[in-house]
Amino acid sequence: MKSHYDVIVVGGGHNGLVCAAYLARAGKEVLVLERRDRAGGVLVAPELMPGVPAPGPVHSVGRLAANIAKDLWLDAQGVKLVKSTARLTSIAADGRALTLWADPDKTAAELRLVVRTDGAAYSRLDADMRAHAKFAARIAAAAPPDVERLRASDLRNALGLWRGYRSLGSRLAHDFLRVLPMPVGDIVSDYVEDDQLRAAICWRGVRYTTMAPSDAGSGQVLLADMVGGDGGVAGEMTIALGGPQALADGLVRAAQARGAQVRTGAEVARITAADNKVTGVVLADGEEIGAHRVVSGLDPKRTMLGLLAPEVLGPTLGWEAANLRQRGGTSSVQFALRELPVFAGMSAGEAQVRLSGRILAGASINVLDRAADAIKAGRLPETLVLEAVIPTLLDASLVPGNGIGHLMSVLVHGTPYRLRDGDWDAQAVALGDRVVAQLEALAPGFGDLVVARRVLTPLDLEREYGLTEGHPLHVEPALDQWFAWRPLLGSARYRLPVDGLFLCGSGAHPGGGVTGMPGYLAAREVIAAG
Repeated sequence: MKSHYDVIVVGGGHNGLVCAAYLARAGKEVLVLERRDRAGGVLVAPELMPGVPAPGPVHSVGRLAANIAKDLWLDAQGVKLVKSTARLTSIAADGRALTLWADPDKTAAELRLVVRTDGAAYSRLDADMRAHAKFAARIAAAAPPDVERLRASDLRNALGLWRGYRSLGSRLAHDFLRVLPMPVGDIVSDYVEDDQLRAAICWRGVRYTTMAPSDAGSGQVLLADMVGGDGGVAGEMTIALGGPQALADGLVRAAQARGAQVRTGAEVARITAADNKVTGVVLADGEEIGAHRVVSGLDPKRTMLGLLAPEVLGPTLGWEAANLRQRGGTSSVQFALRELPVFAGMSAGEAQVRLSGRILAGASINVLDRAADAIKAGRLPETLVLEAVIPTLLDASLVPGNGIGHLMSVLVHGTPYRLRDGDWDAQAVALGDRVVAQLEALAPGFGDLVVARRVLTPLDLEREYGLTEGHPLHVEPALDQWFAWRPLLGSARYRLPVDGLFLCGSGAHPGGGVTGMPGYLAAREVIAAG
């Protein structure tokens, strides 16, 4: 086994694998080191029970960048994606269901029948936000500038962004600067009135964060979540056939096909450096592996505070890293069900289509606000925010049989990493019971359908996936931790202040979600460094 490589990638999540594939394609000798026994990060979950695959915490892979899928020939690697025409169905506490479809005209037509005044308004909101997201995509695709040392490419990027901004036209250009720092609740309220519809749209501006719809900057979160997708404000619902792990396996094969080595069961304990220059890594078992460059797919706090020696990091950077905001508020509950749940007022035929998208259970603007308050206060809210997905409606190959007809994954929002009273190891079962009870209220008999379940609290997400404080996006995507400030001002160009050390995970620009863009852009910076 080689003892020295051009590049070592720490962490075999989707961004680490994308980064490794591009580096290997450029002729670099690359080694990916993954702590778990299978690469793929949050795309991979242990079996729910023997012989039953877990749907996992990742709901949709629909924002995977098209250029990455093409460059890495993912279709040739067996990765097949399928979309739902229903992107999100919001089911209110009184049973009323609103579906946001991939086709905004279809959504508007249905809304005119249910929420008379908001059909045309939805169309206007969708059109305006799609235009804003198109420009936001330009920002997402550009490496942030080094504010202290501008390059020619930074000037070219700035010129391209200016041209894109001007192409919006005067009204939308003015609105973009207004929308970016706005609370998402205010943006949506400018167009639509119905509370259930507003919550369904605002949800993507606060999902995975500690923000409320009334918090400044949540508008930017919604825009970022729209980048790369085709669903507008309805969002994405795309799965990989065979489950998210099928995408992970495809990325592993893509990296290996280009010459990268992927080694699992290899936990990195320390990144080594001499004279402020990276020299390699030390594994948990004491093995030393040298490298000219080290790229970390871990979150920035874990990378800097956990893998670098304090004397290498230095007091200033150590203080800045320690103060990164990445407090998690998300949990996941995975179910194996006997059959499809029956939601009140929805026929079996309707359910097959409407429930094939994301299902937002019982959410209102007030519920979203109270969930954010609870996260900040370190307590559980009265009503949890639940977003469920039933991937077996889109992929019958996932149906395990043996009395199990469907799998369901539920994202639970409003669960603070730090509980003021008690601890997660003691409260995980109670959290699962609460999720079942809330779903039971909307789908009577739901509890009787459950064959098996697994609860992943924020603490479990930290333990299982290495997400510091359980934050799925690595770092809170607020405006002060966005673009040139992500993760820190001066470290946004994927380079940390140790020569040869780079960041390629979701804590780097353009942020979280299964896009692969942080890995792609980081690889470009490593290649440019020589």
